[in-house]
Amino acid sequence: MAYADLREFVRTLEKAGELKRIPFEVDPYLEITEFADRAVKTGGPALLFEKPKGYSAPVLINAFASHKRMRLALECDSLDDIAGRISEMLEMRMPQGLINKLKMLPKLADMANFFPKMVDRGPCKQVIRKDNFSLKELPVLHCWPQDGGPFITLPMVFSRNPETGKRNCGMYRMQVYDDRTTGMHWQIHKQGAEHYRRLLREGKTKRMPVSVAIGADPATMYSAILPLPPDLDEMMIAGFLRNKPVEMVRCETNDLEVPANAEFVLEGYVELGETRTEGPFGDHTGFYSLEDPYPVFHVECMTHRKDPIYPTTIVGPPPMEDFFMGKAIERVFLPLMRLQLPEVRDMSMPPEGVFHNLMLISIRKSYPGHARKVMHSIWGLGQAMFSKVIVVVDEDVDVQNYSEVAWRALNNIDPQRDIEFALGPVDSLDHASRLPDFGSKMGIDATRKWPQEGFTRRWPDVIKMDPAVVQRVSDLWKKAGL
Repeated sequence: MAYADLREFVRTLEKAGELKRIPFEVDPYLEITEFADRAVKTGGPALLFEKPKGYSAPVLINAFASHKRMRLALECDSLDDIAGRISEMLEMRMPQGLINKLKMLPKLADMANFFPKMVDRGPCKQVIRKDNFSLKELPVLHCWPQDGGPFITLPMVFSRNPETGKRNCGMYRMQVYDDRTTGMHWQIHKQGAEHYRRLLREGKTKRMPVSVAIGADPATMYSAILPLPPDLDEMMIAGFLRNKPVEMVRCETNDLEVPANAEFVLEGYVELGETRTEGPFGDHTGFYSLEDPYPVFHVECMTHRKDPIYPTTIVGPPPMEDFFMGKAIERVFLPLMRLQLPEVRDMSMPPEGVFHNLMLISIRKSYPGHARKVMHSIWGLGQAMFSKVIVVVDEDVDVQNYSEVAWRALNNIDPQRDIEFALGPVDSLDHASRLPDFGSKMGIDATRKWPQEGFTRRWPDVIKMDPAVVQRVSDLWKKAGL
């Protein structure tokens, strides 16, 4: 059964021994960050701060910060189960013949359960405040010493494509400036920024409606970070993940819809053309992202539950909570990559690569130059275009074993022959690029080379023991008590 809301997920974490309640005062200014950082780096539990200093709403952090918690969040025994469901859906074809079509009806009915469902009211509207409220009532973390201020870090930001009317939900950090305004960190490649640019070009309005939900059931929260194609509704994908429609409710002051089970909802607008300095911010790269001008979000109305929980996360030197969230994306979306690139056997994004700096790919190599074809294809796939370094190995290499990849890759490459460079868009948070949002990428072909690729020597065999000897020694090993 799908989680009804965030608090049901909290109860599940606690029952599974994956949550620790902190009953004493801890300051949202730096102290909660230090708690959370220590916990994730030592394999500790999710943390629920029941008395954040100066605030009434408890703070939940590290709720996704382990492989087990990600499985609990997505209600699966293995993330490969979700990948299997995606593969099955992608492979669905309308069969021929009436009987076969009738057999498909149950699956088609299941797909109908993915679409969001509109409701009149929801827990997020238990308290509606259009006056006498302040963003400073929320226990927003000031995460790192040089941060420009407190940042909302797990928001579900809802906007609408001005041309198609389709909904988008993204997760963009929001620096709290004062009682009613925040920054809106729309990086240039994100869909929220695209909606903003289209309205700016049209010049027909001065304001862009935006609503922000904070806290919901885990699958709905998680859907906001998924690298989906433009105009694919994140709430539909959330329905797929939870096997139950997301209930949505219309906002009080604009025509956007938000999850009815949200803890907080901030309704407002972005004034087109208005920017304010945002940052610095201690980012997932492990370095501070610097100050830059970004749009300003004005809050006109705040609704919330009577006893809301404030969920948040921190990013910084890896591994952090975002690594486990990213690893789940890697496993769940492998079938989508393989739909475009069926030769791909597996992929891995090590935590040290902070998602966009390193991607390891194993392929079933079929022709000369195949590895390079895969590199360039990945650089053309949505947010995979940000991959700064791609290492391609043969299918017999376990890309989840970083030691094996390093051993095989370093043995397999002739650097001048097997490394190539390309120019293109890079992640906005890449502080090493020559220009903001534009820089170079590196592809490494670490596959075994073929004669058609200019390799005229005999490729050596990997050292392996005779299987019969392995079995005999295994028996003797046990006999020796080893």
